[in-house]
Amino acid sequence: MTTFPGGTSLTRLAVYAEHGGTPHLHTVSTEAYVVIGGSGLLRTLDSGGLRETPLSAGTTVWFTPGTIHRAVNHGDLDVVVIMSNAGLPEAGDAVMTFPAEIVADPERYRAAARLDGDPDLAVRRRRDLALEGFEQLVEAAGKGDPEPLERFYEAAAALVRPALGGWRAIVEAATDRAVDLVDALEQGDGDHLRRSGLRAAAPSDPRRWGMCGRLGAYDVTDVI
Repeated sequence: MTTFPGGTSLTRLAVYAEHGGTPHLHTVSTEAYVVIGGSGLLRTLDSGGLRETPLSAGTTVWFTPGTIHRAVNHGDLDVVVIMSNAGLPEAGDAVMTFPAEIVADPERYRAAARLDGDPDLAVRRRRDLALEGFEQLVEAAGKGDPEPLERFYEAAAALVRPALGGWRAIVEAATDRAVDLVDALEQGDGDHLRRSGLRAAAPSDPRRWGMCGRLGAYDVTDVI
């Protein structure tokens, strides 16, 4: 994903046709789906329990950090994804719902998350393992047992803690530009208005392998 104005990223997502995406959460970033074609389902799990939201053209949903989510494709599901804190997902902000013993072990987690060998087979392997852990969390939540989800949250926070020093610069860069503009206007300087202009970009092709589907990132650094 490439940084979009305002510290967000913009990505075109073609959700995997068979069995859907890999369930995961983001520890810092908020994510939005704008459905532009096809149909499907968004399964989310948080402290309020499991929720299933139908997706069809025109649907817009967004979810805050800590919301475990998984897209299921019922037919040509095509989505534009808007993500805050662009760069953090690639820096490990996303944590997949592997079984508890894997998420609790950083080495085992990294090994399970890697896409080694044939990407199609590797994506399926990773997704199936995350689905195993996800269904365990769903089953516990359905029984009114919050402990497995609480332990997953604790393990996810521990997994990302070593990377937080580098994340601060990404988050600050996302907001500094807007703060600078406000400061300039407060001082009576509106010169940036004279440098305005239209930009356009197309998604990358071929799309890369992501957790939920094939991703086409919009390169807003090399605009049309």
